[in-house]
Amino acid sequence: MNALIIARKDLTVFLKDRGAVVNLFILPLVFILLFVGLWRSANISVAAPTDKRIDLPVVNLDRGSAASTALIDEINRAGGVRVVLYEESAARSALAQGNLSRILTIPAGFSADMAAGSRVTLRHSLHPDASQTATEALARVINGATRDLSFQTQLLAALQQMADMQAASPEAVQALRAERLIAQAQSQMKQAKTVPLVAVEQVAPESMRAAANQPAQFAGLQYYVAGFTVLFVFLAAQTTAQMIHAEKKQGSFRRLLAAPISRPALLLGKIIPSLVTTLTQIAVMFGVSVFLLPLLGWGQVSFGRDPLALVLVSVVIALCSTSLGVLVSALARTEAQVGGISSGILWIAGVVGGSFVPTFMLPGVLQSLGKFVPHYWANQAYYDLLVRGKDLRGVTTSIVALLAFAVLFAAVGLWRFEYD
Repeated sequence: MNALIIARKDLTVFLKDRGAVVNLFILPLVFILLFVGLWRSANISVAAPTDKRIDLPVVNLDRGSAASTALIDEINRAGGVRVVLYEESAARSALAQGNLSRILTIPAGFSADMAAGSRVTLRHSLHPDASQTATEALARVINGATRDLSFQTQLLAALQQMADMQAASPEAVQALRAERLIAQAQSQMKQAKTVPLVAVEQVAPESMRAAANQPAQFAGLQYYVAGFTVLFVFLAAQTTAQMIHAEKKQGSFRRLLAAPISRPALLLGKIIPSLVTTLTQIAVMFGVSVFLLPLLGWGQVSFGRDPLALVLVSVVIALCSTSLGVLVSALARTEAQVGGISSGILWIAGVVGGSFVPTFMLPGVLQSLGKFVPHYWANQAYYDLLVRGKDLRGVTTSIVALLAFAVLFAAVGLWRFEYD
């Protein structure tokens, strides 16, 4: 009860501080609007809409054969898709690194198997972050092209079979009249639709799924809303540390300890306002982005397919930030140290943690370093939910990492905290 009274008093004091309100709510929105606007301008200026076809990377292991060439020509003729040929090793490497979203592999012996009437499988390998819309569109084109090619091959095989039968047994010519030929061709056409010679197997290997942490395509709108939310929520730790340090400097802690209130309750009363303000900060940034960005014609921010997971991740991030504020207030001895420790560490952590640009765009050393700051796991959790469409199970690792940081910050902060 005493903790709640202290918390209410601190929230009232905070709301009267216009500078703190601007730093926590207005400044983050300015950053989001600035970077999303720059990203959109860059995309508009760079994107030359000369060719809007979807690129389909193809590895042709049966290069030079009539059937594989016919299949590629059929896909290109379908419209909306452009085949881009790759060497197998280069394509596999690019897919694993997220530089390609998909690969269609035509196996060796494709033409020979088709001619022999054997069933052959094309492999359509997908990166975990491949666009679902593009994947569905490409699947329709590929399946349509393979059905046409399969039908043509089976029809020709049927007619060739008839010719061979007539050549081997001339007296059977009268038995193989036009209606027989038509019936045989219709049978082959029906078979081509139900059991085509060419099948397409679409795969996203588990090993690739586990290794691929980076998005194949940079969703700037979603990313900047999430990234700057994470950056400024952790910068709020500086505000928490400054508030606690100011209380100690003014002697408020000593006076409150003279009252019938325990030390844990006193510290809890100082922590609750920070937790409430950071959660409010997250809600405001997401809420304003959802309503404001569409009004500017910049697109719609999605909350993903698991709102409960989004709420849980936000609570854990706010808890981690608040614990970090306690740690900073415990380590800093002066107001200058609070600002120096917070500003230097938190802005650098924001950079290596992927708040400004996705971590896969950073040099390899910085990518590895980013995993040692909470910003990285917060950004990964939001990006997994908002862009990759994952649910709560998909962000479990990030939540556990953030909770581990929160426990570590709180434990060290409480251990080193001085109440006078």
